[in-house]
Amino acid sequence: MIQILESIAAQLEALSGGSPVKAAFILSLYAFAMTSLGGFLVLAARFQSRKRLDVLLDVGMGFSSGIMIVASFTSLLIPALELSSTSVVILSFILGALTVYVINEVIPHEHLFKGYEGPPTLRRKVKAAWLVATAIIIHNLPEGMSIGAAASYALSEGLAVALAIGTQDFPEGLAVSLPVFAASGNLLLAILVAILSGFSEVIAAIIVATIIGYSPGLLASALAFAAGAMVFVVSYEALPESHRSGNEKLATLGFFAGFIIMLYLDTALG
Repeated sequence: MIQILESIAAQLEALSGGSPVKAAFILSLYAFAMTSLGGFLVLAARFQSRKRLDVLLDVGMGFSSGIMIVASFTSLLIPALELSSTSVVILSFILGALTVYVINEVIPHEHLFKGYEGPPTLRRKVKAAWLVATAIIIHNLPEGMSIGAAASYALSEGLAVALAIGTQDFPEGLAVSLPVFAASGNLLLAILVAILSGFSEVIAAIIVATIIGYSPGLLASALAFAAGAMVFVVSYEALPESHRSGNEKLATLGFFAGFIIMLYLDTALG
């Protein structure tokens, strides 16, 4: 397995030509592809019982949370601390969390279980399907940022983060398309929104890698910022969502599975 990962890293190095922006773009395409493929699961999932779907979504959300927590520390915070002072890292970490919090409060969106969040005056002005889509895009942006920041730090870290995030994006694609289909009744729209949510990761990865390319001194802050954004999403959104349908034990198993997989990838490529 380690030899396979090393081979992938070597091929990525050749394809990117040592450019962090190109590496971030290539790596984020995997996350984009997995989210898009996961979105197509709605074609089969719409025939399943609500209970079975709740289990699948909760386990997937727990799995995503485990991956993002480990990635936040091993691939983002620890490298940031190696590059800058503790105070800079902590401030950037807090800023990342606060930024997602503000976006979460200002932009109208709707969660599968928590329901509507955002300005009350906009609730009736935005279609439910797009409210759900916006919620997932807000969730995905920190993931794309993490790929861009990690790839700018080291190709191996970027690969570890991208492989882990891309893997958890497969069930997440269903978490996008299913509620959109439930809200709109439109299969094509549900799949397109899943594809759009995956594409948001590509955009975020490229933007972050480009900014760091122009201002290398921002690398530590970008790593910590992305970590803060991801930890906020896990704590405020992902874990609570995974525990709302009575599947806490299975969601916890998913969390540990994601935790272990990300830890293995980071160790194997470190």
